[in-house]
Amino acid sequence: MQKLGLIAGVLGVLMGGCQQPQTERPLLFWCSNNAAEITFAREFTNRWQREHPDQPLRYQPIPEGQSSEEIILASVVGKTTPDIYANMWQGSVEMYARAGVLVPLDTISGFLPFLRDRCDSSTIREITSSDGHIYQVPWKVNPIMTLCNTRLVNGPGLTGPPYTYSSYLNAGKHLTKDLNHDGYTDQWLGYTEVKAIWYQRFFNFYPLYLAASNGGSLVSREPGQPARAAFNNRHAVDVFRFLQQLYRNGYYSKERQSATRDPFLDQRIATSFTGPWQVGFLERYKDPRLQYDAWPMPVPDTHTGPVYTYGDPKNIVIFNTCPDPRAAWAFVKTLIDEPGDLRLMELTGQFPHRRNVDTDPYFSDFLRKNPKLLPFAKQTQYIRGVDNSEVIVEVFDIISQEYEACVVYDRKSPEDAIRDAAKAVDVLLMNDRGKDQASVF
Repeated sequence: MQKLGLIAGVLGVLMGGCQQPQTERPLLFWCSNNAAEITFAREFTNRWQREHPDQPLRYQPIPEGQSSEEIILASVVGKTTPDIYANMWQGSVEMYARAGVLVPLDTISGFLPFLRDRCDSSTIREITSSDGHIYQVPWKVNPIMTLCNTRLVNGPGLTGPPYTYSSYLNAGKHLTKDLNHDGYTDQWLGYTEVKAIWYQRFFNFYPLYLAASNGGSLVSREPGQPARAAFNNRHAVDVFRFLQQLYRNGYYSKERQSATRDPFLDQRIATSFTGPWQVGFLERYKDPRLQYDAWPMPVPDTHTGPVYTYGDPKNIVIFNTCPDPRAAWAFVKTLIDEPGDLRLMELTGQFPHRRNVDTDPYFSDFLRKNPKLLPFAKQTQYIRGVDNSEVIVEVFDIISQEYEACVVYDRKSPEDAIRDAAKAVDVLLMNDRGKDQASVF
């Protein structure tokens, strides 16, 4: 992942002249290498081939590698991109858009009316590039929520979820225990990854920040103004302080639990910040005595209004090596119309990035049969992706360094950590603007 920023810097140079002449070859569709999404891709590709024999298309799971982001980046640099790629992390799109390797989808006839019918205005605003074009199709989301072992969190002396910071910390006091009295803690309130890797902040700091700030930004995008850090505020400070208290009081384990049997499944932790993918895993492997449900992320005690969270959006793009973008868009539409979205839910347990998925009668039968997913469906009304910035990975990396120093190791105050992170992000954004100006000459 850390290679992304380094390699991205040479994209603009390498991509000159990457357009390929139109050929008669089949369009190539890359999907995730997740088994359920391979099944999804196979079904829709086969149907397309039956119904459009004059527009051949084949699918291929993205090649194996350390991460899909690195594979996509390598394919861009090596000029071996697919025509269509589903499962693009939203935060990567601006980098590729500025490198000029993506098709501006709003230039394709029928795209914008379809998008406006499917998504609300906030989603469209979020995915619109800084140049005013749209390079990505909002496809699927996985809202991060608080999964709770209901037997544990509703025990004596506890108020149970949904949580404010105070009630969650109170739950930690009651639930963190040395069960066998050997001097070591056996049961914690929760666990979240302590490693200072930028994307791990999607499962602790970032959804909590969105919840506290009613969906606030990390990077400002005021028209006519240079981009700046937007998180040097009480919401981010309160989130760092809240997480710092969880570790300082021993309610969260600093030992890595991810290398062992899942601690929530094993009932060694009472709560977990996670997405709907965990439901299918738990239903398959859980002890019948494990009872659980999902609630919004903890919020400050004074919070009012809806509780936002990170939606983990993955989108669909068309690379400009595609010989027939109109045919590619016609295929993409079959993936994201109502039947396509329902099939995505049935096969993967993930949610389409469309408005009113929790109340649309078309999806009601699925949600009635899968009640554990209903809280996640309701949460899709209140989600955010990431800011549309070419350097958003570096922004999360800077925050992660301060997270480690403040939250995990208690070496800095929350105020100092957030202030220092914001200063570093401002310098990063200033350097990024300098590169833009230099490229003009």
